[in-house]
Amino acid sequence: QVQLVESGGGLVQPGGSLRLSCVASGFTFSSSWMYWVRQAPGKGLEWVSSISTQGGNRYYSDSVRGRFTISRDNAKNTLYLQMTSLKPEDTALYYCARDKEGMGRGQGTQVTVSS
Repeated sequence: QVQLVESGGGLVQPGGSLRLSCVASGFTFSSSWMYWVRQAPGKGLEWVSSISTQGGNRYYSDSVRGRFTISRDNAKNTLYLQMTSLKPEDTALYYCARDKEGMGRGQGTQVTVSS
């Protein structure tokens, strides 16, 4: 069955960096657009970034553009999100997903930005 397993979250100070990973299985990863979405405490799911099948097209929400970079390794069935210049408002549970609404997302990985 479809499985997405996120990792790489943690506690980081404002201005710090983290790299999230997501290992996919159960579907043809290399043929699928992939997405990162997040959910802050008490809020709904928020789309963060998208990447096309071969990585040639990448899109970002206004809130993360210029700070986050999405990438993928189709040989490893793995999606990444490099996050830099982190802010407290980036604190959330981060999920990789198969669409902008979070379809098929896994358990998520917690990112907490705090001093």
